[in-house]
Amino acid sequence: MLVYQRRVIGLVLPAMVFHIFWWSYFIKHNMWYLFEDKYFMSITMIFGSLIAGMTSEGGGSVAFPVMTLAFKIPPTVARDFSLLIQSCGMTAAAFTLYWMKVNLEWNAVIFCTTGGLFGIIIGLEVIDDLLTPSQKKMSFVCIWFSFAFALFLLNRYHKRCTFTSIPNFSLMKVFILVVTGVLGGIFTSISGSGIDICCFSVLTLLFRISEKIATPTSVVLMGINTVIGSFWRGVMMNAIDDITWQYMAVCIPIVTIGAPLGSIIGTHFHRLVLAALVYTSDTVALVSAFVIVKLNAMMVGVYMGIIAFGFIFFFVLSKLGERLMKRVISNNTLEETEKCFADVAKKDFDESHYISTV
Repeated sequence: MLVYQRRVIGLVLPAMVFHIFWWSYFIKHNMWYLFEDKYFMSITMIFGSLIAGMTSEGGGSVAFPVMTLAFKIPPTVARDFSLLIQSCGMTAAAFTLYWMKVNLEWNAVIFCTTGGLFGIIIGLEVIDDLLTPSQKKMSFVCIWFSFAFALFLLNRYHKRCTFTSIPNFSLMKVFILVVTGVLGGIFTSISGSGIDICCFSVLTLLFRISEKIATPTSVVLMGINTVIGSFWRGVMMNAIDDITWQYMAVCIPIVTIGAPLGSIIGTHFHRLVLAALVYTSDTVALVSAFVIVKLNAMMVGVYMGIIAFGFIFFFVLSKLGERLMKRVISNNTLEETEKCFADVAKKDFDESHYISTV
């Protein structure tokens, strides 16, 4: 009963705060007309917010391709919208996770956020202007499809030993997390999300952190870094278009419920079900991009090369993780090693229970 009440409070409390301000503003200024021609974004973010809470992919992984490929909205507007809306939905989900006392990898949160701060600023101020709209669209879908491959690599091993925190934490691992944050911040500055999948991939493939830890960690990371990106884009650069704020306005009441709800729903699904959802969405986005965006033969080759590089990179990362795992286990005591594999057996039991409830 106490767990149920904690879940209800964790879902309702952040949503209530956002809804009080949203309803007050919309009633005072009579903003309901925005739904007449922007309702499609409200519908889109029903799915986007749920996926954001359930998986390691942010809501921008749905919003950005739908806006740029399906509705022909400029990538800059789609990126700014993704930053703004996730700064609401993902922070609401982050509060839910905190309230539910879900375990996080705090070293990753701290050091990836540190790197992400610099990555987002560099990306917004320098790199974003160097890319054309088509390059932004295609880079997004190629990177996300590569991430789907990383998730596939992860799910090949059903009975692997995992950790709840980074083992034998050192300065080298601090450096890896900061670099991961910088790269993730740059990706986020282009498409509105990216630091979440970068962190998730490194935590699970290299450091062998359990997905049950890595996924909520990526949600919290995304919440923090989208707030940073929104602040820099809106306040320091003063470059967010009015239409972006309007798209955000029609989605706030949805994502502030959907993202926390997704974070709770995700705990009741088998990880392979969530992985299948990621495989499907990323594949559809990739195929749609190659169909919709007009590319010459050379650019098709370039983007296929990006996908191939992503496959190779994540494969190497997985192999390095295997070596790290063997080294950690060899240095552990017999009691620690037995505990690790006992956790694997418990995990298998829990996942078979999830399957029976889906």
